[in-house]
Amino acid sequence: MGWGKRSILSAAVTVVCAVTVLSAPGTAFAAPKPSPSASPTPPPSKDLEKVRAQLDKLYHDAAVATDAYNAAEEKTKQQSAEIVALAQKIDEGQQNLARLKDQAGAAAREQYRTGGVPPTAQFLLSDDPGQVLDGAGLVLQGQRATKSLMSELTSTQQQLQAYAHDATEQWKKLDAERQAKAVAKKKVQQQIDAAEKLESQLEKKEKERLDQLEQQAALKAQTDWLDTGILKRIHGKASAQGEKAVAFATEQLGKPYVWGAEGPKSYDCSGLTSQAWAAAGHPIPRTSQEQWQQLKHVDVQDMRPGDLIIYFDDASHVAIYIGDGAIIQAPRPGRTVTIAGAGSMQILGVVRPDA
Repeated sequence: MGWGKRSILSAAVTVVCAVTVLSAPGTAFAAPKPSPSASPTPPPSKDLEKVRAQLDKLYHDAAVATDAYNAAEEKTKQQSAEIVALAQKIDEGQQNLARLKDQAGAAAREQYRTGGVPPTAQFLLSDDPGQVLDGAGLVLQGQRATKSLMSELTSTQQQLQAYAHDATEQWKKLDAERQAKAVAKKKVQQQIDAAEKLESQLEKKEKERLDQLEQQAALKAQTDWLDTGILKRIHGKASAQGEKAVAFATEQLGKPYVWGAEGPKSYDCSGLTSQAWAAAGHPIPRTSQEQWQQLKHVDVQDMRPGDLIIYFDDASHVAIYIGDGAIIQAPRPGRTVTIAGAGSMQILGVVRPDA
């Protein structure tokens, strides 16, 4: 009886130890040979590392294509607005042209009614030279008015031709950007589909282990960044607008990442940051690359909550800094808006929207 209790206790301790070892991040262990009925054994960590590297590349390429799609989308919006403005100018010009033509027609009819007799002839033929002189002054004024009318008529016609030419050019640009959007959209979907297919080939335990590897890689990068002592040099205080931007981003936590989305139910990385600053009353460019190119750069040690951290050499990812070495970001497809370490990815630089 006593031996039975000891056996049960020993077995319990063994199970607890096994669970502890298996749950420890990065712990290597020897996998037993599977029986015919057992589920497939996860591949070694080094194989999953290759999978993780492949997934990182696929999602990175998807992010680059998403930025291209967003840029084309913004350009189509701008060009559509310009075409509408040009159409309004053309309409106004046509109305003005019709008015000028009516005036010119009225002048021509008046000239026909008076016989088109020059002032000098009217003076010689009239019994009242004084009246003719008065009439001559009016005719001179009429001639000047007619000349001005014809000049305005010509100018209006030229403006209409210019507006029509500009509208044609904008239509060509709009068509080109629509094609660019279609190409970028196809590429985004191809990368995401490939990533999802790769992940679908993994067993449950492999996916869990892959998640652990991703977390470990992010934690190591964040730890290495913090070990530089960077936080001791960062003392920036958020501006009033920066606080509003951070508050907006905080309210979006848990919402899904959807490429090309800018709220309110889902976001991509730059969709989140651009909407956060729009909510703060300070609109900024839509894409991470434009944010990097157009906003003021500041040193990492000088950043403050509300600033945007741009990641990777091609500026393909962006997040909003919230202080204490943390960011809020929309990471990638399959993830939600979340808090992460500011140094968990390769930092390209920091930009300040309200500099």
